Amino acid sequence: MGIKNKISEEYTYFLTMTVIDWVDIFTRPIYKQIIVNSLEYCQLHKGLIINAWCLMTNHLHLVAKASEGFHLSDILRDFKKFTSKEIVLQVDNEFESRRNWLLNRFEYAGKNDKKIKDFKFWQEGNEPKEIHTVEFLKQKVDYIHNNPVKAEIVASPEFYKYSSAIDYAGGIGLLKLEKI
Repeated sequence: MGIKNKISEEYTYFLTMTVIDWVDIFTRPIYKQIIVNSLEYCQLHKGLIINAWCLMTNHLHLVAKASEGFHLSDILRDFKKFTSKEIVLQVDNEFESRRNWLLNRFEYAGKNDKKIKDFKFWQEGNEPKEIHTVEFLKQKVDYIHNNPVKAEIVASPEFYKYSSAIDYAGGIGLLKLEKI
């Protein structure tokens, strides 16, 4: 956990995880599913509690915290490490028209980071914003859910599959939530 990424335990955070160079990788279902499956795994086995989420083409927003006895910074580190490796593996092994370009981007980013062995997928940090008020929490949840609308992907937030907006509209989404 770096100074920029200081996460205190017992708090809920608004988090943003961004792909290196804002590469639009999450335009393919296979990569989106890796993120959803990994978030679900973290919920079931690592103590991740998600209040809201949205996966866009090149970044992931969460409002989340860790269950008692777990550390959010550890969960995020493990999530990013696993998804980085898994997505790069899928890019390399599946039919991907952008394979060479994507692998070159991730490899170039990795060469410029001493902590990275081969490929770097996620940008440094999670942009954590500690949530102290109900008003700030609601603002961030609305922001997350309206991201696909602003990007003109859907007309209404609850129609976006890779988001918790459907849960807040009375439906059932892809991930289990602790709604606010």
